Amino acid sequence: MASKSSGTSPDKRRKYDEAFKTEPLRLASESRSAQLAARQLGISPKLLHRWQQAQVVAEVGSVEVARDPEVRALRARLKRAEQELDILKKALVIFGQPTR
Repeated sequence: MASKSSGTSPDKRRKYDEAFKTEPLRLASESRSAQLAARQLGISPKLLHRWQQAQVVAEVGSVEVARDPEVRALRARLKRAEQELDILKKALVIFGQPTR
């Protein structure tokens, strides 16, 4: 077996600050594929998933509530409704402009 020298290898884990984490979380929430968003930014999809779970727990305040399937389903419906509302607002601006 090969032995490792203790203490000589640097820590290879990357550390990401909160400012960097906001962009992948935003991209993942806007797209349907968190894996695609993670690949575009060069991070692991599992890491992005952990960040998403931490964000949900921070918003809700409890791990149990965050894992509740009913809460997750309601959050998904709310997200979709907010997206539809944004689309309708944009359409109202576009169609509300006077024609030339």
